[in-house]
Amino acid sequence: MLTKPDFIKKKIVLVLANDGDKLSFKNDNLIVTNKDNEIKLQQTCYSLFAIFLVGNTSITSGLIQRSKKFGFSIMLFSAGFKLYASLNFSLEGNTLLKKKQYATTKSISIAKKIIVNKIQNQRNTLKRLRDKNISDAIENLTIVIEKLNNNDFQINEIMGLEGTTAKVYFNRLFKDLGWQGRQPRMKRDKINLLLDIGYTALFNYLEAVLNIYGFDIYKGNLHQEFYNRKSLVCDIIEPFRPIIDYKIKKMIKLDQTKNYKYDTYQGQFFLGWKDSANFLGNILNEIVRHQELIFIYIQQYYRWFMKDQNINTFPEVNLNVDY
Repeated sequence: MLTKPDFIKKKIVLVLANDGDKLSFKNDNLIVTNKDNEIKLQQTCYSLFAIFLVGNTSITSGLIQRSKKFGFSIMLFSAGFKLYASLNFSLEGNTLLKKKQYATTKSISIAKKIIVNKIQNQRNTLKRLRDKNISDAIENLTIVIEKLNNNDFQINEIMGLEGTTAKVYFNRLFKDLGWQGRQPRMKRDKINLLLDIGYTALFNYLEAVLNIYGFDIYKGNLHQEFYNRKSLVCDIIEPFRPIIDYKIKKMIKLDQTKNYKYDTYQGQFFLGWKDSANFLGNILNEIVRHQELIFIYIQQYYRWFMKDQNINTFPEVNLNVDY
């Protein structure tokens, strides 16, 4: 398994095939060239963590062989930045971990811990806005945290409380930007579109980190098993979502998305190719900026499952820092 110092050196490479970018290899180095055959990037395979391939392209057996040899994942996105396939490097044969995942009797307690952690980070994000007019929302989230900590709930009740706080949180976070409500995957407005792209990138990054340990990513606790749903990744992403939320808020306030060109089709918003690439690049940079925090959390989650599973020592991620 990767150690933290080794993981911190790992890189994500974004390849935009629709711009004419091509992949090749030389002496165990990944080389990305543009349509004029000029080298845009050269990276040793030893430091690769994941390749995000966006647009129409082809995968060679050489690329797959190297992903297995050097332990990096390959994510394939359509030109509209929708993931349609992934070749994930995964630790195989960790049957003991999987047995512990299947046998745990603490799913409800884990679910509650994850949602409390998420709401704590949402509250910290609102505090960073330094807006006196949203103090009521911060107090509201604090009350829900205390309620969850001091009472027993079933999974559906925990999810219900999370949904209620999400409405309060997003209404305050984007209150000055014409926010109309969160509708995942509906892309009903520009902010929902950006959130969907950002969460997709974060989801796939977290999946790649979980695979380092050999988790069954289809076995969650907060999110129950459902056919073909990566429930564990759905769990783990929750406390990290505010990273994406705040980044988008900041980019909009700094006019970094001002010149983005949007199209609409059947009531859904879409970003143009170059603007999507620009936005995804910014999001990936933000994720990498938090890679140590992400690695430590998932490492602690793994160790917690492999040891005594005392719910009082369940890990949490603290975004109450200048992230």
